[in-house]
Amino acid sequence: MDKQKELTEKDQWLVLKRLLSYLRPHKKPLLVATALLVLTVLGDVLGPLLIKVFIDDYLTPGTFPTGPIVGLALGYVFIQVSNVILSYFQMLKFQTVALVIIQQLRIDVFTKVQHLGMRYFDKTPAGSVVSRVTNDTEAIKDMFITVLIGFIQSTFLIVGVYIAMFFLNVRLALITLLLLPILLWIIYIYRKYSSVFYQDLRERLGQLNAKLSESVQGMGMIQAFSQESRLQDEFNDINDKHWEAGKRNIKIDGLLLRPAIDLVYALALIMLLSYFGITSFDNVVEVGVIYAFVTYVDRFFEPINQLMQQLSIFQQAIVAGSRVFALLDEKEIVPHQLDEPKKIVDGKIEFRNVTFSYDGKNDVLKNISFTAEPGQTVALVGHTGSGKSSIINLLMRFYEYSEGEILIDGISVKTYAIEELRKKMGLVLQDPFLFYGTIASNIRLYNEHMTDREIRAAAEFVQADRFIHALPEGYSQPVTERGSTFSSGQRQLVAFARTMAVDPKILVLDEATANIDTETEVAIQTSLERMRKGRTTIAIAHRLSTIQDADLILVLHHGEIVERGSHQQLLKQRGLYHKMYLLQNGIVE
Repeated sequence: MDKQKELTEKDQWLVLKRLLSYLRPHKKPLLVATALLVLTVLGDVLGPLLIKVFIDDYLTPGTFPTGPIVGLALGYVFIQVSNVILSYFQMLKFQTVALVIIQQLRIDVFTKVQHLGMRYFDKTPAGSVVSRVTNDTEAIKDMFITVLIGFIQSTFLIVGVYIAMFFLNVRLALITLLLLPILLWIIYIYRKYSSVFYQDLRERLGQLNAKLSESVQGMGMIQAFSQESRLQDEFNDINDKHWEAGKRNIKIDGLLLRPAIDLVYALALIMLLSYFGITSFDNVVEVGVIYAFVTYVDRFFEPINQLMQQLSIFQQAIVAGSRVFALLDEKEIVPHQLDEPKKIVDGKIEFRNVTFSYDGKNDVLKNISFTAEPGQTVALVGHTGSGKSSIINLLMRFYEYSEGEILIDGISVKTYAIEELRKKMGLVLQDPFLFYGTIASNIRLYNEHMTDREIRAAAEFVQADRFIHALPEGYSQPVTERGSTFSSGQRQLVAFARTMAVDPKILVLDEATANIDTETEVAIQTSLERMRKGRTTIAIAHRLSTIQDADLILVLHHGEIVERGSHQQLLKQRGLYHKMYLLQNGIVE
């Protein structure tokens, strides 16, 4: 699990500034919503003034002229009704903008994930990535919907209340200003400590998602090896730490949010009533003024309380935003392509002195050089960890290499557009991945230009049509997650059909028959020969019987090519390949 550094005040400000930049395309609806908000705040300020006029001018003297009183009543009712209507539309505007922003942010994050290099996924648990796309963006949405609207509303209301208080009594309004430093100090203390607590909480949540994702994906192995108790203990440990982090947040929220503000509010009321009590000995104090001031003080502290409550959401959003932006700023992207209008015509592959390391320290490939002529099959064999899959990873441009060169048709593989590489290079993995959908959609892979006839032709070419026709719904048979309802051999046959449907010029087989039973393997050997005909093929194989007809066999050991030649040539050398062949065939010399 990647651990983020503690957020400083500067970091938090930069995150907030970046989040607010998403508001720029929505200036017009925001201005409309803000204008409606100003009108509702104006109504909140004018309401107590109308009641103050009624108390001081009519109720206290005991005079009740019908016209003015009806006018005041109608004005007050009009303000309240208008506030309800205006509040509805301004909230609708604000929340619509917030939802559109989060929609765009999620698109940005998901798009970034699609373009991250394999190195990033090697070091980052899948659950952590999922947490950033879902939970963290949800926390940011809460900030835009709750905090932003609340902050604007509270700011206008506080300013409006202060203006009204100065209008009623300048001296008392100045006295209440003395409370602002106390409120600002509370806010500062809360932000200082809560940012640390919420960052820990978000990271614990990411760990929970990562452990859950790992458990679900590996459920077969967990149950097969009776690892349920161990996984339960690990999950409980992470869950306990998440609970502890949440408890720390609850403690600071319980201390510095409403209770602290309520204490300052009580102090303000004491100051206010004391002032009126003292001044009443020398001057007449109007009851309406007292009512208006008490009401304004209440309306002043209510948005402060709301702001403090929203600070909790704000801090969560800032921490979540820092995690999301860390992903958006991730430099470990897919290898860069020059995107020149080059076309793969013949499919000749050349590796020239290629050296590669995953971590930048330990080389997994050392000075690899070989040539696969157009139409040839080059097989890669060797013990686990010898570098076979790394060669394919570099050829497919899943990882960037820094030493040596890889050429296709005499042109650097870095020069081709990624679309050209993917169109002309067909990859079949040892463990094929099937998507939700149908058999047909998994072969088509959403290529709108591929017809149903082409899908069936590809399936027939690899002899997958036999088991497909035996399915209840044929090519429309539903496929669940990862194709779990199909056998390994059936999934592999669908993968073969998927690859052949695009008619690649270069064929890459990574242990393509490893998970296929003997009967199925025999049935598709003819198909593999047909697939390889006219195509340059790079094939990884553990079972040497599947690549004996290869034009060139490369034997790798600790990242180096230690032997090369045809099957018969390598046997005559009586080296590593010879030992592997004897071992697999149970021959003892």
